[in-house]
Amino acid sequence: MAIVEFSITPIGKGVGVGEYVARAVDLVDRSGLPYRLNPMGTVVEGPLDEVLALIAKCHKAVAADCERVSTIVKID
Repeated sequence: MAIVEFSITPIGKGVGVGEYVARAVDLVDRSGLPYRLNPMGTVVEGPLDEVLALIAKCHKAVAADCERVSTIVKID
């Protein structure tokens, strides 16, 4: 089991990036893994491989129509 905090930032989309971030939050919510949103990111708990696969899905969902995306991950 792992506790993983991550944040995804679309680059070049201005200050209103809520629609892009909402895609990631929806994927996290539908994953069934326990999670908590906080002001600086999202914390997800679960098997490491499963959580990392989820983060990759989130990154790709945000990157679908963004030229650049920054994803920061911390693993405990």
